[in-house]
Amino acid sequence: MQEQLISFETAKLAKENSLMYKKSIIMTKQELFENIQRKKSFLCVGLDTDVNKIPEFLFDESEDPVFEFNKAIINATADYCVAYKPNLAFYESQGIAGWDVLERTVDYIRENYPDQFIIADAKRGDIGNTSAMYARTFLGNMDFDSVTVAPYMGEDSVKPFLTYVNKWVILLALTSNKGAYDFQFMQDEESGERLFEKVLKTSLNWGTDENLMYVVGATKAEMLTDIRAIVPEHFLLVPGVGAQGGSLAEVAKYGLNSSCGLLVNSSRQIIYASSEKDFAEKAGIEALNVQNEMAEILETAGLI
Repeated sequence: MQEQLISFETAKLAKENSLMYKKSIIMTKQELFENIQRKKSFLCVGLDTDVNKIPEFLFDESEDPVFEFNKAIINATADYCVAYKPNLAFYESQGIAGWDVLERTVDYIRENYPDQFIIADAKRGDIGNTSAMYARTFLGNMDFDSVTVAPYMGEDSVKPFLTYVNKWVILLALTSNKGAYDFQFMQDEESGERLFEKVLKTSLNWGTDENLMYVVGATKAEMLTDIRAIVPEHFLLVPGVGAQGGSLAEVAKYGLNSSCGLLVNSSRQIIYASSEKDFAEKAGIEALNVQNEMAEILETAGLI
């Protein structure tokens, strides 16, 4: 009975979403891979824009310093990446003004760099009707391509996000923080299955490799072999490369698949490469350096 209710609500939401929202961009798995091949990059730039870290001169020269910072970073890095990932916490912390900057940042990317895959790093997940509102916010009204979602309230908390055609859910699987060991590696006494593996296996019943990705921290690169055994064809969003110490070479060694299958995120190393007038130029250089390394990886793997 519960499964029937979930299916009914999911179908209802899908119909509503298809009628209410017109998407300005479509990014299928194949299109994402083709963009990776064209740009020779699987770099995602994290727009974790902290008002306490952006160059001070912006506050003197602009009435809109956070947005001006984002625009400059985007303009400097767009040729070298295939995705942007605004971290919602950095915008929500600024109240209404922060939400306004976030929306204008997404619109700016859409208008000027329509080939970019845009991720709402929101880590949402709640009971079904609440998740439906979160999904409407990010995949409907704000026109992100994808949103990060926490899986631990189960299927009915994730399914509303999957009702948006040609949009993506990026499910937290194995994170890069120290606290990941508190729960994510807990083992079932009978099967030996770890909790993150249970999440992966169970979620395969919710979506496909055409609308479901997974977050896997770069500092857990050695676990990618186990993860790929369960989800060999899915894309993985991999944060933690750069300032957090993750190795791009290790991530590629264990995580690359026949369609690349990786979006590797770098935030602080790129966007805060300089706090001076040359901040955008230095960010572009850092992004180019990562892109060059990625091009070598893709070429060696025979993907370009």
